[in-house]
Parts: sequence; structure tokens; C-alpha cells
Amino acid sequence: MVTRRQILLGTAGVAAATAGGVALLREQSTKATAASEGTFEITKTPEEWRKLLTPQEYAVLRDADTEARWTSPLNKEKRKGTFACAGCELPLFKSETKFESGTGWPSFYEPIDGNIGKAKDFSWGMFRDEVHCRRCGGHLGHVFNDGPKPTGLRYCINGVALKFIPA
Repeated sequence: MVTRRQILLGTAGVAAATAGGVALLREQSTKATAASEGTFEITKTPEEWRKLLTPQEYAVLRDADTEARWTSPLNKEKRKGTFACAGCELPLFKSETKFESGTGWPSFYEPIDGNIGKAKDFSWGMFRDEVHCRRCGGHLGHVFNDGPKPTGLRYCINGVALKFIPA
């Protein structure tokens, strides 16, 4: 027979374990999505970045925020050209690799070789691969394994993190 005391102690134990797990995930997500804290070719203070970027660009590139779905004009961009980092203008994706994923964010199946960095992201209780600009560390978005051929990858990128340069 289970006593009321055993039920209360068991409930308290589950609550403590859950709280500890949430705190650990928060700590890991802060470390995982803060790609801008690494060592990069281009480094600036937060104040210097704020002078160069719009508030929305800063939120995404420097604080790993996410822009609202379907808000980027780059979703409809069909011209030939290059998508570069909005923070440092490093070329990141060729227009030929862009595709319509139906997610509400610009999507690409392949980055320009060597220009994207990756980090583990444990935010929102999920395990994902965060992608960032290898030159300035700006947060771009995430990469998933549900893209088209030839790579099977979907780089789901915040449009505000990109600058389109027509060919």
C-alpha cells in the first residue's frame, strides 16, 4: 500500500529532477546558440555590432533569435546571385542552391564550401545543428536532414541574416 507521504516525496522528486533538467537545457542552449562567442576573423563589441546592424539583424545574428516566418523578402528572390552574411558580407550560398521548402524561411541545400560553421543547439528542448558565418560568427539558422538531392540537407536560414548580391 502506497502512503500519502510516499506520493508526496515521489512528486517532489520528479519536480526537482525536471527543474534540474530544464536548468541544464537552458545552460546548454545558451552555450550552443551563442556561436558569436567563438574566435572569428571579424570580431566586434556588442556596441560596434549595434551600430552596423538593424535591431532585427542584431537580434538574429548576435543573439541567435529567429525572425517570423514568411516575413523575409528573400523568400521570393529568384534572381541569379549570391546570398552573403548581413554582418560581414561573406558569400554563404549561391542562388542555384536555393529551393522552396514551404517553411517560411529561405532554404538552401548546400552552402559555399568552407563558409558555414556548425554548433550543437539544445534550445527549445530539441537537439539541432545551428549554423553560423565562419568569418564573424553570426547566427544564420539551422540545418536539417530533410532537404532535396543532391545533399539531402535543408539549411533553414533567417532572411534577415542574409544580404542578396545580384550576379
